[in-house]
Amino acid sequence: MNFMTVFLLQTPAAGGGSLIWIMLIAMLVIMYFFMIRPQNKKQKEIANFRKSLQVNQKVITAGGIHGVIKEINDSDVILEIASNVKIRIDKNSIFAAAADANSTQAAK
Repeated sequence: MNFMTVFLLQTPAAGGGSLIWIMLIAMLVIMYFFMIRPQNKKQKEIANFRKSLQVNQKVITAGGIHGVIKEINDSDVILEIASNVKIRIDKNSIFAAAADANSTQAAK
C-alpha cells in the first residue's frame, strides 16, 4: 500500500507536455503535406478536366469504358462506345482523356 501511494503521488517531469505538443503538431504538418495537399490538388485537376470536356474527345470512364463524347449536358454526357452505340453517363464518372492514359502506359 505504501508503494502504491508513492507511485500515485509522483508528478511528471516538467516540460514533458510541451514536447508532446510539438511532436503532435509536427505530425499533423507532415500529414498535411504528404496526404491532404496532394489529394486536394488531384481533385482540382480532375474537376478542371471535367469542365473542359469537348465533343469528339476520347475519354475513359471510371468503370474503364473507352468512348468518344458525342453530346455534353449539364450533368451527363452521351458517349459513343462503338459504331452507333451510345450510352448516357454522369459527367462525374469521366476519369481521364484516352490520349493521356495511353501516353502514361507507353511510358511504363
